[in-house]
Amino acid sequence: MQSIPQSTKERILGAAEVLFAQHGFDGASLRQLTAAAGVNLAAVNYHFGSKDRLIEEVFRRRLDELNGRRMAGLARIAGLEETTLEDVLGAFIRPALELSHDGNGSLFMRVLARAFAEHDDTLRKFLSENYGHVMRQFTAEFARLLPHLSKEELYWRVDLVTGALTHAMSGFGMIQRKSDVTERTHREQAASHLIRFAAAGLSHP
Repeated sequence: MQSIPQSTKERILGAAEVLFAQHGFDGASLRQLTAAAGVNLAAVNYHFGSKDRLIEEVFRRRLDELNGRRMAGLARIAGLEETTLEDVLGAFIRPALELSHDGNGSLFMRVLARAFAEHDDTLRKFLSENYGHVMRQFTAEFARLLPHLSKEELYWRVDLVTGALTHAMSGFGMIQRKSDVTERTHREQAASHLIRFAAAGLSHP
């Protein structure tokens, strides 16, 4: 089947994702980007206007879909008497692991990890303003299910769970997929282990 050619904008975003993962946001130059995408600087300026806006669009391309799926999953279970901690963790963790194993998803996770490792305040502000509500709504549901935890203690634990998820998504872990295990099975194993681990950590007295 003949593949559909990528648009110029998609080629730029794809090349930017690779370069940002490899070299960081400051380390990846526009010259490298235009060469990798096979475009000129005018095309980058036309579609994005600036490097900062390009960086934001790299994140939007992945995070809009990811967090849309998370919120849809949470909406189905939030506030219900029968909802378990594992249910909420599944709504948060499974879509992320599916993204990380889909095409260049694991590459994007390295870009996301760089956003926090490089202490880019502008980018952190963008992520907080556009996606912070997702974490707040999940944390509210965790709080409902874990009334014995103080607000501060819950925030610490949720932050550590998020770090563990980022680690699992980035592919840096020691446990790699075996040759006789499918990607889908490996992803489900990772999700199951992480959900059990996170549930134990969150619910500990």
